[in-house]
Amino acid sequence: MMSLLHGTRAALTEGSNVTEEEHTGSYYAATRNDLTTYSPLRGEEETEICIVGGGFTGVASALSLAERGHRVTLLEQHRISWGASGRNGGQLIHGLGGSEQLGRFLSEEKIWSLHYRGNDIIKGRIEKYQISCDLKSGFIEVAFKQSQMDGLVEDYEEHQEWGSDHHLRLLDRDELSSVLGTDAYIGGMINDLDGHLHPLNLCAGEARAAAGLGVRIHEQTEAIDIIHGDKPRVVTEEGVVIAEKVLLAGNAYHHLESKKLSGLVFPAGSFIIATEPLSTDVTDRINPSDLAVCDLNHVLDYYRLSADKRMLFGGRCNYSGKVPASIEDSMVPRMLQIYPELEGKRIDYAWGGNIGIVVNRVPCLGRVTDNIFYSMGYSGHGVAPTHIAAEVIADAIEGDTEVLQAYEKVNHFRIPFGQWFGNQIVALGMLYYRLLDQL
Repeated sequence: MMSLLHGTRAALTEGSNVTEEEHTGSYYAATRNDLTTYSPLRGEEETEICIVGGGFTGVASALSLAERGHRVTLLEQHRISWGASGRNGGQLIHGLGGSEQLGRFLSEEKIWSLHYRGNDIIKGRIEKYQISCDLKSGFIEVAFKQSQMDGLVEDYEEHQEWGSDHHLRLLDRDELSSVLGTDAYIGGMINDLDGHLHPLNLCAGEARAAAGLGVRIHEQTEAIDIIHGDKPRVVTEEGVVIAEKVLLAGNAYHHLESKKLSGLVFPAGSFIIATEPLSTDVTDRINPSDLAVCDLNHVLDYYRLSADKRMLFGGRCNYSGKVPASIEDSMVPRMLQIYPELEGKRIDYAWGGNIGIVVNRVPCLGRVTDNIFYSMGYSGHGVAPTHIAAEVIADAIEGDTEVLQAYEKVNHFRIPFGQWFGNQIVALGMLYYRLLDQL
């Protein structure tokens, strides 16, 4: 599947050697505040833990392990945060995925303790390492129909049971229209502990923090094979890393250990547009509280305002592997259904990328062997959960495997016959869910 997608404005920043070919032409790439690059691996390197993948999963894991005193080498095929971690909607949403399935193996208390752990880790790192990434509190889920609203009420009541509802507020249609300036929804729920941020700047900032703690990062370094053994060898085109343990963190781009991992995670395209900066008059009408927004359809849309007051509108998840002929033409009508007053606003950026879809929407965490771990499959909901997973993996590497073992016990539906066939099956499944959205 094509993974470096269209951008309407170059991502080249004056004075840098970062090209559009290395980061897709997104709003995030154009507003990077850290242009650090890391040299490719050449030759042989020994380490304690080798991580393959330089997105949120790999970088968050590297930082977690480095903070605990471990020696880490991280390999990234392109640039840090090149994939979904640097292209996503930038929504910081609590949860870890698969609470129902994990509930068979973990206590309710344990699961609940993990719900907001990703948010806490990210906010703590932003403060500790002084990462400038436009963090803003406030997120709202919105309902098109009563069944979706009923689900929000159930979520609210669950928070009440745990004495954790002080940061939540249910809104009816009238209240919501004043908060978002649209009549498209029948209600919603605001969560003040969730929010939004600049994902590429967060990931780059965490990488810089990890490097400062001794993590050796190599960009433009593709891992092409793993030779198993007491000390696995991660082979690249121009070198090899000899490690005690390996973590595979490629998510939608993983290709190693196919015998164990193929058929579990499938790349699906998701797309975003960014308008020109909007006037205060407009933003005060459509989103005066500067909330991140996500609807509750199975095939959903999400949107928010950037730090410079652009509308970032995303969605149109494509499970077939096809890229729209024009991302802008595909996304603008969806935006105008919610905010007709944005008609005629210039679209400055349009981009996309792959997210790693798992059929049952439970992230895949586990072990290929005793010393080769994997973490992937966040199904488009990975900013906070990847940081939870990083802690789970770090705990497991140090011998505390309680949560990792629970994830390993979850039954995942494996689609045979390769990626293309898998994408078609997933696309058919999502067609079914699109029909449900219309009911």
